[in-house]
Amino acid sequence: MQVKEAEGEGFEPSRYRYLAVFKTAALGHYASPPGGACPLWRGRGGATAPDGASGGRPRTELHGDAMACARSRARTAYRTYSQRVRFSVDTTAVEIAAQQRLARLLDAVPTSIASRIGGHDLDVAGQVLDPHLSLILALERRLHGAHREADVEERRAGMRKASAIAAGTPVKVGTTRDLEVDGSEGPLDARHYAPVEPDGKPLLVFFHGGGWVVGDLDTHDQVCRILTRYADLHVLSVAYRLAPEHPYPAPVDDAVASWEWAVKHAGELGADVDRIAVGGDSAGGNLAAVVAQVARDTATHAPVAQLLLYPGTDASRDRPSKNLFADGYFLTRKQMDWYWDTYSEGRDRTDPRLSPMCADTLEGLAPALVTTAAFDPLRDEGEAYAEALRDAGVPTVLRRAPGLVHGYFSMTGVHRPSLDESLAVAGAFGALVRSAR
Repeated sequence: MQVKEAEGEGFEPSRYRYLAVFKTAALGHYASPPGGACPLWRGRGGATAPDGASGGRPRTELHGDAMACARSRARTAYRTYSQRVRFSVDTTAVEIAAQQRLARLLDAVPTSIASRIGGHDLDVAGQVLDPHLSLILALERRLHGAHREADVEERRAGMRKASAIAAGTPVKVGTTRDLEVDGSEGPLDARHYAPVEPDGKPLLVFFHGGGWVVGDLDTHDQVCRILTRYADLHVLSVAYRLAPEHPYPAPVDDAVASWEWAVKHAGELGADVDRIAVGGDSAGGNLAAVVAQVARDTATHAPVAQLLLYPGTDASRDRPSKNLFADGYFLTRKQMDWYWDTYSEGRDRTDPRLSPMCADTLEGLAPALVTTAAFDPLRDEGEAYAEALRDAGVPTVLRRAPGLVHGYFSMTGVHRPSLDESLAVAGAFGALVRSAR
């Protein structure tokens, strides 16, 4: 069953008027408060002003009885939507569309209400969590929390569904094409994204995240589309083998082999053979960092730049953010431990092909753009790696996303600040690669 939303394509601010949260009658969930009509505005209208933290879209601030009434309705809408969606028949397309709509409605709740009903401490160690993201995280836990404790296949299915919900309408690029590339022990599935004007543009070899256990070409399709369009380059997304079927070193070996394939075939993809970069998010960022080191050490074609999106760089030790944000901020400490145990199978975690921070030297590596999120348990190790690159003389830009969580690049369809940050990162990386020779 195909579902097409009436509002049209794309992530447009006009689709996120907060009033839609309270007009839930359209979807059968309206409940009038005791006493009749709710005074949503002072007179006929409240004060509407841009909210800089949310990409400038308008939000309406409420006052007095209107505030209490709106808070009550927002809670009711959230509970009834989430319960109904969670226990409905799994007709995938309908379910995804419903959950996506709910997440977007929550992103449209006035800031003053969102900050009170999200169920999070918004201010942690001087960092302030975006209050609308707090609501979305609460929804995610309610609808998808069970997948975190499930077996491997259920976790994979859960990530595919969550990614489809959070990604939104696919960003348009020039062309996409599925193909096969060389892995270390046979062919791997891959997907090539070309920009609208493809000739001579740089190429980014991209490795998806998912703890080396979950994730695939489809879960990161929107991420690659955003990078293709807004960094203005070719992207080759590679589906390396996953643990537990193929634990370490299989994902690393596949990443290195696919990098070497890309170097040989970049011209056939229409890309500039002299400007090939490597990148990835989370576990994929780990693999990208390892590929950059291996390429340097083996004197093969080294990348001209690295894009490391909230990467895991050091499993040999704990840093404060791993405990500070251990639970409740999308990626949990328990999940990370399970991923590492499943991937590494008891290997020495000081091995630099597991923990690139542990390399003997970082000198001579490609310029890097390293991103972290303020409420990410991997934040401190990503930032430590960026600092270590700088200390080794590697040109490095470190960008921390304020108020956001791990995986924000995959939340662009339901959370405007995540979209804004992702577009900014893509633009910055495009500039970095274009300047490299």
